[in-house]
Amino acid sequence: MLATKVKTLAIFSSFNHPMSIQSLIDHRRIQSLFPIVLYSILVLGAARLVLDSLKISHNNSYVFRLYGMPNGGRNSRLLPVVVLPEDRIEEDCNVFEGTWMWDNVSYPLYEEESCPYLVKQTTCHKNGRPDSFYKNWRWQPSGCNLPRFDALKLLHMLRDKRMMFIGDSLQRGQFESMICLIQSVIPEGKKSLERIPPMKIFKIEEFNVSIEYYWAPFIVESISDHATNHTVHKRMVRLDSIANHGKHWKGVDILVFESYVWWMHKPLINATYESPHRVKEYNVTTAYKLALETWANWLESNIKPLTQKVFFMSMSPTHLWSWEWKPGSNENCFNESYPIQGPYWGTGSNLEIMQIIHDALRLLKIDVTLLNITQLSEYRKDAHTSVYGERKGKLLTKKQRANPKDFADCIHWCLPGVPDAWNEILYAYLLKGYQNFS
Repeated sequence: MLATKVKTLAIFSSFNHPMSIQSLIDHRRIQSLFPIVLYSILVLGAARLVLDSLKISHNNSYVFRLYGMPNGGRNSRLLPVVVLPEDRIEEDCNVFEGTWMWDNVSYPLYEEESCPYLVKQTTCHKNGRPDSFYKNWRWQPSGCNLPRFDALKLLHMLRDKRMMFIGDSLQRGQFESMICLIQSVIPEGKKSLERIPPMKIFKIEEFNVSIEYYWAPFIVESISDHATNHTVHKRMVRLDSIANHGKHWKGVDILVFESYVWWMHKPLINATYESPHRVKEYNVTTAYKLALETWANWLESNIKPLTQKVFFMSMSPTHLWSWEWKPGSNENCFNESYPIQGPYWGTGSNLEIMQIIHDALRLLKIDVTLLNITQLSEYRKDAHTSVYGERKGKLLTKKQRANPKDFADCIHWCLPGVPDAWNEILYAYLLKGYQNFS
């Protein structure tokens, strides 16, 4: 018994030794951590298998690495893009008032050579324009800043959606600008451009996004609705007909409309209204008002405000007469290299038409956002295609270029250029309206 007591005391004594107690504690810690370590190894192993599988099936895509796999894939439940408060323009910010700032560091946002989707009508530098200053101007609103255009963020917001630009060749320029702004972040083989007249469709496979263009120079139907075979001088508009166009617009998530310059060829225009067989001359402003009423009725009958967004671009200005910004001269936009400084409004921008647009949007029962790009574009006498574009599908000849008074195009814009600013503003409004975790 004495031996047992001595043994017990010895054991008790050993447990009171500092080194022995520490060893016991360490042993128990290791035992408690073992299940956690084992579980972590299993989780990491499973994650590695999943990631390897996704890497193989998606060819290690650059976009996928940054933003994840698009909906419909093996793991379609992804964290959505988050738009922070500083990304959104403030409610009291008027992005349409401001000035053009010289910025040859961050602009242009792309180059002609990097965008294979531009048509020859817009590639001024490639077509021989000697200066490139028109590319390096950034639109700066007076009281706030536009968010920096982020192509990947926009694509993430547009996931599984369609955006469509509707209008004439000026609207086609904005469509091409948007494609150029986003296409460089998409890997080869994951993007495509399809021409199905009167449409062009740019698809981004990984995001299931399509950015589209629809030729409708008057918005309502007309005899000029063929995408390539349309007449300039003989125009006839069906002021109360829109169904043939509208069937292509139904269900589109974001619609961006524009219509102006085709109306302004002459003060009067041939049109039908109520009776499809009775053609008569209308004052252009009267006809434009009736056409917008037809368009507004279509919107109210077909647009779902909770899931669709509608924008209307105000008129794109022309610079046909240099005496408007340079008194005493008798030229046009040819050879202009710098924006107009100070207040300016050209006679090519019809204030009565502008008022008709405002009135039509005010009376609508659904929300349509007016992007009033007219004033900011008025300053850019330097940015038109001038003699460095196309006429009737062909680049101007040397002889034609030597006669800018007759052949300079002071309506369409070079790209990169002014339409990029329009899309920066459109992007700002899409950010502003984006609902996080929607």
